[in-house]
Amino acid sequence: MATTTAHKTATMARTNPQATPSAPRASRRDEKLKVFSGGANQPLAEAICVHLGLALAQRQLTRFSDGESYVQILENVRGADVFVVQPTCYPVDLHLMELLLMIDALKRASARRITAVMPYYGYARQDRKDKPRAPISSKLVADLLTVAGAHRALVVDLHAPQIQGFFNIPVDHLFASPVLVDYFRSLALPSLTVVSPDAGGVERARFFAKKMDSALAIIDKRRVAHNESEVMHVIGEVEGRTAVILDDIIDTGGTLVKAAEALKAHGAARVLACASHAVLSGPAVERIAQSPLERVVVTDSIPLSEAARKEPRIEVRSIAGLLAAAIRSIHEETSVSSLFS
Repeated sequence: MATTTAHKTATMARTNPQATPSAPRASRRDEKLKVFSGGANQPLAEAICVHLGLALAQRQLTRFSDGESYVQILENVRGADVFVVQPTCYPVDLHLMELLLMIDALKRASARRITAVMPYYGYARQDRKDKPRAPISSKLVADLLTVAGAHRALVVDLHAPQIQGFFNIPVDHLFASPVLVDYFRSLALPSLTVVSPDAGGVERARFFAKKMDSALAIIDKRRVAHNESEVMHVIGEVEGRTAVILDDIIDTGGTLVKAAEALKAHGAARVLACASHAVLSGPAVERIAQSPLERVVVTDSIPLSEAARKEPRIEVRSIAGLLAAAIRSIHEETSVSSLFS
């Protein structure tokens, strides 16, 4: 009888694997994969879960009357591989504190591994001591994440790639360029020149230009104060061409608009722009609306304000699929860099 039963089970496994008592390996692994969202960008976390075929894990985020954040994890995470999606965008300090508290709560709930998924890494622009008695804030944030209990970090388009070296835990650095390249390829823009708005973004622009098989130009600018810069020169051929300004962050929009005006003054036929992180603080949306820019393409690493969503020149492309693929690779211990090959 035992031999007959074993034979029937083996036959069922060959004809219908789902009928056997043992589930497929991937399904067993996925039971230990959990994605949580902070309060900064839950729609992005939900979109990531759609790509992964998971339900967004449950948590509670509230605040005490004096403004203190309170976090509670509402499901079992013991032994789980946990990813917390939280860009540290406006209000930056609140969202950073939420992330730290969620990591601490997950650590105390015995999660096996905790990965901080930060589509936008706040404080990244303070990556060096450029003035006397100034902090290196991006290093401090890296230390805070590590002390809170994060085992890994997953970030998108750091303002300065060397920030990876500030972490004492593994960091996977993704680039939004595949999403943006696919979009601009679909437009089939003629006589294209990719423009770096400053010397610091040349490597990013060169990679983008290579993927687009286009020319490269650089804008020489001088920063005179925080969120304020002055365009000095345009280096490269832009006359009569379609210029696409590539940046990582659009904050107040001052640098972007001045770059567009300079390109127009140097004879560019059309000027478009794209960026990974649409901070769009202060007068940014109004400046874009009144600028020579035909279109500004951004990702959903940061949720747009209502004004930005209503501005027809601003278009959003999602990086949820990219982040989901990276999360899947980390969970299954496969190569993340292969996503960009």
